[in-house]
This record gives sequence, structure tokens and C-alpha cells, in this order.
Amino acid sequence: MKRSVLGSLRVSPVVVMVAVFAATITALPLVYLFIQASSRGLDNVVEEIWQRRTLNLALRSLGLAFLVTLSSVVIGVLGAFALVRTDLPGRRFFAVALVLPLTMPSYVAAYAWISWLPSLAGFWGAALVITSISYPFVLLPVMAALRRSDAAQEDVARSLGMRPWRVAVRLTLRQIRPAATAGALMVALYALSDFGAVATMRFESFTWVIFGAYRAGFNPTRAAILSLVLVALSIALVWAELFVRGRGGGQSAKVGAGVRRQPAQLQLGAFGWVAASFALIVSLVAIVIPTSLIVRWFFDAAESGIDWEELVVAAAKTVAISVVATVAVCFLALPTGILAARVRARWAQSAERVVFVVHALPGIVVGLSVVYVGVRLAPSLYQRLPMLIFAYVVLFTSLAVGSIRASVEQSPESIEDAARSLGLTRFEVMRRVTIPLAWPGMLAGAALVFLTVMKELPATILLRPTGMDTLSTELWSRTSVADYAGAAPYALALILVAAIPAALLTRTRET
Repeated sequence: MKRSVLGSLRVSPVVVMVAVFAATITALPLVYLFIQASSRGLDNVVEEIWQRRTLNLALRSLGLAFLVTLSSVVIGVLGAFALVRTDLPGRRFFAVALVLPLTMPSYVAAYAWISWLPSLAGFWGAALVITSISYPFVLLPVMAALRRSDAAQEDVARSLGMRPWRVAVRLTLRQIRPAATAGALMVALYALSDFGAVATMRFESFTWVIFGAYRAGFNPTRAAILSLVLVALSIALVWAELFVRGRGGGQSAKVGAGVRRQPAQLQLGAFGWVAASFALIVSLVAIVIPTSLIVRWFFDAAESGIDWEELVVAAAKTVAISVVATVAVCFLALPTGILAARVRARWAQSAERVVFVVHALPGIVVGLSVVYVGVRLAPSLYQRLPMLIFAYVVLFTSLAVGSIRASVEQSPESIEDAARSLGLTRFEVMRRVTIPLAWPGMLAGAALVFLTVMKELPATILLRPTGMDTLSTELWSRTSVADYAGAAPYALALILVAAIPAALLTRTRET
């Protein structure tokens, strides 16, 4: 007798239902885009897409995404390996310093650089800024994967005469490939969707043109069509990540239960100071120089007076909203990541792909989509907290899914099979076995979501409850009128508040 589809799965039906639900609500902005883009007929869609300027926009945006992704993978993988597997001088300091750029809004970093070096405006300036704040998307999941990789396999390789560096290249890097490719996909999608850096650096990309189409004459149809082109580019990137990750080539999980211990660290010797210098340069470019300029503005603001009560209230609201959004995102991302790691069926992989594709949409597009859907399905929730949290879920679920999936893939399925043979249900196996094994990836994903929600701007401006100002909205309201001294306290508060969970995450993952 044939078994049902759900009965033949390795995961609980609850996981399937929640993952499908997550993919469905995440795809709602796509529904809005198709409706808006087709409002003037199919001929208008074809005419807009086949224009030469659309091709130029696509090439410029893809070129920026390629350079940013390549640079971020190099920095993220090398940085993670140095922090986890070597005796890098100042390792504890760099473990925090290399994560801090996640706290820096792109538009603040871009202004800091262009105010110092105006000649950076354009492609190279945008690439520098976006790389400097997005390489942690690779760094964090790769660090988690390195701590979960099988030390026993490396010991066997060394016992067979393989040199430590050869073990690192031929074995360790293969084990972290799922985490690295997931992080690279996040960087590429972020580079396609970022607005703050490209606008400040005056580099014409899809997001800048989409924003202009909404604002100049309010042309939502053209903006929706260009957004659909951006979706098509995102789909291409998602499938490219699937090909590179080589899911069909076998998993990176270890065979057997193994032991829980830290692998032997590589001794860098004199090369350690070269590696430390590289990490220091990255930290200077990504966080020290922009922060130094912000501190200079802060002292200018202190001379004229700072409204400390307003600053504290904005910081408290930012933290509270970020916590709620992180919990909601992780609740939906966990089943999606588990499903993608454990079920090879095309429909299961599609649920994950939808979540990733939507991540490339600019925040203003997602915000307007949520408004469009919300006022029709739940008008009473417009400009209330649930709708804002819903927008964050749509925007950032993919940040947690990639890390969770990579951690689950590194855990052998045989452990779950053994738990099932002892009488545990699929749900009990997930709660008592799968989730604890995926914990490093969950922490990394939660950190990425928390830090990204704190600095998200377009959707927050559109959907925040009336009278609710966060650090990011206060920061933008001042920088948009060139009041950089007035914005400095909020920028510093944003960096300092976000640095606390980043530091705690780093210490927790080192234990």
C-alpha cells in the first residue's frame, strides 16, 4: 500500500505546514508586483523590459553584486577560518570587530566615505561600502560551520601524511561549502536590494531607479516592472547558488556520532601578524573610519545639546521591535531550514527558494506590497505593530534560513534515524535532536536578523505605528536634511546597541 506524501517524509508534518506557510506569506509581495506591473497591459511590460536602459541597469547591478559577493566571500571565509582554526593574534578582539559592520547602516557608511573622499562616488565607492557592511553575512555562518565540522576526519587526513594547510583546503573548505554559499547568496541579494549606499554614492542601479519611479511622478507600474526584473535576477542567483553548493554531490555531514571537541588550531607563526594586519585593515575600512567620522559629528551635536530622553526612548523601541521580529522570523525560518536540509523533493526546495528570492526586493517595494495586501485583508492593522513585524518577516526570513539549513546539513541523518528507531515521533526528534544540533546556525541567523532589523529603513518608515520613532528613522530624518551632527547620537546608539548581541553571540559560540 502506498504511503502518503507526508508519511514518507523524514520531517514532522508540522514542519512542512509551517514551512509552506512561511513561503506563502513571503511570496505576497510578488502577487502585488504582478498585479501592479500588468495594470497597463502586457505590451507595456514587454516594452519596458526590452529597453536598452533596462539591460544597462541589469548589467550594472549584476556587476556590483558580483564584485561585492566575491570580495565578501574572500573576507568572510578567510576571516572565519582565522578566527576559529588558527592562533590569530588578537583573536577575541577581531571576533567582535569583524562582526560590528553589520550594525552600520549603508547610507551612514556611504556618507562617511564620500564626505572624506568625494572621488569614491560611483561604482567603486558603492562596492566598497556594501562589501564593508555585508561580508559578515558570510563570516557568521562559516564560523558556525567551522565549529560544527568533523575534527575526526581532519585527524585521519593528517595521520595519512596530509599537511595541515592541505587539509584546510581540501577537506575543511568542502565541509563549510553549504554555509559559505548560503552566505554568498545573502550578500548577492543584499547588493541587488540595497538603496542607501548606491543612492549616496550616486551609482545608478535597479534600486535607485525603482525608488525614483515611485517618487518622481509616482510611477508604480514602471517600478513594479523593474522590480520583477530584479526578481528574475534573484531567481538566477538562487539557482546558481544551488548549482555551486552541489546538493547532489553529497552532504558535508560527518559519518557516525563522532566527538564534540575543538579541532587542532593551525600555528601561523610569523604569518600570524600578516593575517592580523589584514583583519585590522578590514576593521578600519568597515567600522573604524566611518565610526570616527560619526564621533566627530557627535561632539558637534554635544555642543548644541542632545535630547537624551528622546534618544533612550528610540533605542528602547528599536530593541523591543527587533526582539519581536527576530522571534517571529526564527519561528518560520527553523521549519523552512529543516525542510530544505532534509527533504530533497522539488516542492520542498521551492519553499526555500521563494524565501530567498523575495530577499532581493528593495525594502520600499516590500513595504508598499505589505500596505497593498494589508489594507485589503486587514485594514485595521495598517500602521500597527503586527503589520510592521509582518514586513520584517517577509524581508529577513532568508537571513536565518541559510544558516539553519547549513547547520542541519552538517548533522548526520543517522542520528535522527536512531532516535526514530527508539520510538520518538518526528516532532520529538526535531525538538530533542535536530534543533540542538542546528543551534549554532540558529544563533547566527538570529544575530543576522536582529542586527538587520535594527537598521532597516524603508519598510519601517512606511509601516511604523504613528508616533513610533526608532533609531533608524530618527537617523534618516536627520541625514536626509544633511543634519549629520544631529544624526550622530542615533548612529552611535545604533552601533553600540547592536554591538552587545554581536559580542554575546561571539562569546557564546566560542564555548
